[in-house]
Amino acid sequence: MATLNVPHDVPSPNVDAEALKTAFKGWGADEKAIISILAHRNWIQRKHIRIAYEQLFQEDLIKRLESEISGHFERAVYRWMLDPEDRDAVLAHIAIRKPKEDFAVLVELSCIYSPEELLGVRRAYQHRYKRSLEEDVAASTNDDLRTLLVGLVSTYRYSGPEVDLSLAKSEAERLERAVRDKTYYHEDVIRILTTRSRAQLVATFNHYKDAYGVTISKQVGTDTAGKEFTEALRTVIRCIDDPIKYYEKVVRNAIKRVGKSDEDALTRVVVSRAEKDLMQIKEAYHKRNSVTLDDAVSKESGDYKRFIHTLLGN
Repeated sequence: MATLNVPHDVPSPNVDAEALKTAFKGWGADEKAIISILAHRNWIQRKHIRIAYEQLFQEDLIKRLESEISGHFERAVYRWMLDPEDRDAVLAHIAIRKPKEDFAVLVELSCIYSPEELLGVRRAYQHRYKRSLEEDVAASTNDDLRTLLVGLVSTYRYSGPEVDLSLAKSEAERLERAVRDKTYYHEDVIRILTTRSRAQLVATFNHYKDAYGVTISKQVGTDTAGKEFTEALRTVIRCIDDPIKYYEKVVRNAIKRVGKSDEDALTRVVVSRAEKDLMQIKEAYHKRNSVTLDDAVSKESGDYKRFIHTLLGN
């Protein structure tokens, strides 16, 4: 369930565009006015506002926002204003360009998003960067991690509910052998995780737990050899098995980061899930931490905090 609050009577895109133009006048932008408009519009409404703004003022709204606001607030608003597929393409590109590639973002796109959503991100990535997502992932990784991540971003999983229980049993046994022998990089492991439907994989993980008395995620997580690859595998398993629980942990780790919050991770989850399932993520966070997510992000400051709080449904 979404947390985005859209008013019943939404002004026309032209009215919103003119209000934003007014917010940019004077010495410094009126950040509260920007939040009151943009944080209460869905992505289609935001797109129409961008179109109206450019038609009225011959100016790109996103570029104007970038020049008027700054810091974590600017980055959050920028990502919020992009079309969802374009935003995810940008997030993937940022992850790939980090000194140590942030494979979690790529795994989220590949294992939580629907096949059509992932295909849309790949198209948006090509359009924006004039290269394929697959080739950039391949260029920035190597060895077994490259095989896994390229396989994930290239996949088009079956999205139906059908499950083959005999296949789930046999593939759970194959995964257990790989865990026992520490051959996580075996082609069978990568093939299973990159090609099977989510429903089929959940059945396989459930059979694994029933047969061996422990989750496969926990067993993979205890192995510190080849840590980057095994951590990527664990992220794949967690994203497929329980996306809400996965996102809750991302947010929890972002907020409790020693020294300061990880605003990029917090922003990514809030901005990308506010129109999807952020309410369930909030509920999972409250249940796990005995504090509301709204209260947890209160240590953030200024306009960034106000913006995130608004997207959280406040």
